[in-house]
Amino acid sequence: MSMERTLRLPTLDDISAARRRIAGLAVRTPLLRLHGDFGGADVWLKLENLQPIGSFKLRGAGNAMRRLPAAILTHGVCTASAGNMAQGVAWCAREMGVPCRVIVPDHAPRAKLDAVERLGGEVIRVPFADWWRVIETHDPGDVPGTLVHPVENDDVIAGNGTIGLEIVEDLPDVDAVMVPYGGGGLISGIGAMLRALRPSCRVLAAEVATAAPLRASLDAGTPVSITHTPSFVDGIGGRGVLPAMWPLVRQTVDDSVVVGLDEVAEAIRVLVRHARVVAEGAGAASLAAVLGGRAGGGRVVCVVSGGNLDSSLLARILSGSLP
Repeated sequence: MSMERTLRLPTLDDISAARRRIAGLAVRTPLLRLHGDFGGADVWLKLENLQPIGSFKLRGAGNAMRRLPAAILTHGVCTASAGNMAQGVAWCAREMGVPCRVIVPDHAPRAKLDAVERLGGEVIRVPFADWWRVIETHDPGDVPGTLVHPVENDDVIAGNGTIGLEIVEDLPDVDAVMVPYGGGGLISGIGAMLRALRPSCRVLAAEVATAAPLRASLDAGTPVSITHTPSFVDGIGGRGVLPAMWPLVRQTVDDSVVVGLDEVAEAIRVLVRHARVVAEGAGAASLAAVLGGRAGGGRVVCVVSGGNLDSSLLARILSGSLP
């Protein structure tokens, strides 16, 4: 059953504490300048694909799980994830010596599921609608373990905010940050940090046309449900903006840019050609939005949120095909 939840934006103190808590777990990823002509923007890449699990999710999972009291970990942990949060929770569970179970949608990519199993996590496949119901209700049903929600968790959001802290430290005069939009936890954490330290910086969401709930919700002025079409961009795009995330997103996000699958594929190619960087579809969506000239000018940081892309898909994209 769904219930009313209240989340809050993390403060500078929350995010600074999260950085201390995950020190030695998540790495400080580089901020790399992308050389080339990109519609007047000076483009920088925040390479979260270089985390040990290939995704930013280690930050939020690590901060949340390192705050859990040992007494409630008797039966381990569980999460609901298309793959990257699953790896983050599984990585931390292995470190803590507790069982991990992951509820995944039936379209989750094999490469991500294999990684979860290598980390010792148990994968539980369910239809997308059932998976989304866990996201909405926080109810994993008969799956044992303490739920580490991938989005609606104050500690997860604070862990994500450490990315924003690093961006401002490395590029103090940043003008805009483009962030892939999945459930809102990443952009809310980064946006909270930017609002505190660089309030003039524009915070932009990158969404894919096959599932762009934030764009629809911003246009409507309220959270709305949309039609979700599965694609190779599996790390972002749900059936709607989670109601508890809406107030946070409204405070931190200036706008949403929607890109097509072909634009995401081209961004993956650009990252490989120009920076020797492999990004998954969600991770490349931020650059796709900038390549389209819709981020404006100035110093623009694209958060490359993850790099867990099936090698067969990467080969097809690099050959010019659209998966």
